Amino acid sequence: MRDASESHLIERAKAYDEEALGELYRRHANTIFRDVYYRVGDQAVAEDVVGDVFERALEGLPSYQDTGRPFEAWLYRIAHARVGDHYRRQGRRHVAPLNEGLAAGGETDPHQLAAFQDDVRRAWEAVNHLTEDQQQVISLRFIAGFSTAEVARLLGKTEGAVKALQHRALASLRRLLEIES
Repeated sequence: MRDASESHLIERAKAYDEEALGELYRRHANTIFRDVYYRVGDQAVAEDVVGDVFERALEGLPSYQDTGRPFEAWLYRIAHARVGDHYRRQGRRHVAPLNEGLAAGGETDPHQLAAFQDDVRRAWEAVNHLTEDQQQVISLRFIAGFSTAEVARLLGKTEGAVKALQHRALASLRRLLEIES
């Protein structure tokens, strides 16, 4: 359930109140960016996709209906669709770049770095085989860092349903990654 201040902010934003629109952006842009970035693996692309998310949100705001789910859940659904659009336009799936922080952290053996990069690529390819609901749960739990209760609230599901989705997703990932080994 959303607090009254956010509901009031959304109503003001529907009337294109610039201050309200800016506040909604400030409240949610970082978490949406983090989710998109980990799904596309490129900062510039993630920034473009997040810009598109908020552009689409602005376009859809007049028809936005408060269903009791958090406003952020609506933004995550838009982000999920925009990431899908990005991959359809690219004609390929996510391939994560080498984490520069890892390379700077002292690991300099090119064979180990290549193996790590390959593991990351395989993991993201496996995630892309999950259902959309499973991908959202994995992204929100392990990338955005939300608790099970927070994910349930964001997705409008029970905690039990989120736990079941997470369990099935992790079991699927385990199977997919074992098959590829």
